[in-house]
Amino acid sequence: MIPRLRFAPSPTGYLHVGGARTALFNWLYARRHGGAFILRIEDTDVERSQAEMVTGILDGLRWLGIDWDEGPEVGGPHAPYFQSERLDRYRAAAKQLLDSGRAFEDGGAIRFKVPPGKTSFTDSVHGPIEFDNEHIESFVILRSDTHPTYHLSVVVDDIDMAITHVVRGDDHISNTPKQVLLYNAFGKPAPAFAHVPLIMGPDKQRLSKRHGATSVIEYEKQGYIPEAMFNFLALLGWGTGSNDELFTRDELIQRFNLEAISGGNAVFNTEKLDWFNHQHLLRLADAELVARLKVLGLGSWDLGSDSRSSRILTLLRPRCKKLTEFQDQLRPFFEDPASYDPEGVKKHLSAPGTADHLRALMKVYEQSEWNEAALEKDLRQLADARTVKPALLIHGTRLALTGRMVSPGLFEMIMLVGRETVLRRLEKLASVIP
Repeated sequence: MIPRLRFAPSPTGYLHVGGARTALFNWLYARRHGGAFILRIEDTDVERSQAEMVTGILDGLRWLGIDWDEGPEVGGPHAPYFQSERLDRYRAAAKQLLDSGRAFEDGGAIRFKVPPGKTSFTDSVHGPIEFDNEHIESFVILRSDTHPTYHLSVVVDDIDMAITHVVRGDDHISNTPKQVLLYNAFGKPAPAFAHVPLIMGPDKQRLSKRHGATSVIEYEKQGYIPEAMFNFLALLGWGTGSNDELFTRDELIQRFNLEAISGGNAVFNTEKLDWFNHQHLLRLADAELVARLKVLGLGSWDLGSDSRSSRILTLLRPRCKKLTEFQDQLRPFFEDPASYDPEGVKKHLSAPGTADHLRALMKVYEQSEWNEAALEKDLRQLADARTVKPALLIHGTRLALTGRMVSPGLFEMIMLVGRETVLRRLEKLASVIP
């Protein structure tokens, strides 16, 4: 049997982290077993569903690299894939249950008649689960306005679309017995179920906006790359069976299985996501990194494929966990500082004669060999000759080049910024200090 799995979001909000992880698990299983991944939009909540949210969901999935075999903008043999376009199908299904005596009318609505006994199913994550039917009310399947409830629409859609596996959040476990009863009433086998752990914030409360961005697209804007988010989400509640953590898409497809999903809730740790992002940024080729920076509008400077650009990126990669952090780190290589850290000026450059020391360094650097070793040697020799600590010239030069007290390796920066620019920036700083 070829597996057929689906992700069925409601367009009442953008694609959030929990939904993205659910989609990812379904997609990984389908790709691992040569199956189909179906995207279905559950938009029967007319008042809350919005077209822009559909666009946001599609964009979020695409950014993560999750494609779908059937669904919006793709089509497929079981169209339409919007529930709002399938209302007649749900009404016919409700009538079928009504006519067979498995449902009854109640004040204009149609309710499912729950039979006596027990309802059970085997969950791939939690094992056998059983419910006593006497605790299940005769639930509404078609409202008085003729719109279906979730239980009816999801079962009818899964039957029509030949869904073989339903992978969704733990919060749906309580819905499952009602849906199993509906499958039985329609004379169809229920799919295999796998209820995955919910995602919690560091405070062990369910992940929400108070924990930071929850829209997947927001993480893109913050400078995360899809390879990192994909890798991070895959390991939220699922284990690979090894101590390794960094994986490509293909490696995760080869390893994924439902049995290794944890029964306990997963914790969304932003520091861990930052680590994944940094590791995957380090893996990007220079040209690809530059392309990603340009997508975010951060590559307006002349970053190309030349050796200088490559050396700048090599210098900055260890310092930048997110794409957005490159902008601030790149600026000193292309723009003079607009201001100087006042604390740095006060702490390191307030002594009389400091401007003369910097101008003396300018004269030395006019003649220096332009390599890291020579630049450092010449600076330290000048400090000795003028009986000042090398730190004065080091901090002064750093402030002149960057405007800040902290930077990448100073002598690497001096070399990459270039002689003419270094001399100009030293003079500019010297002109505003004692």
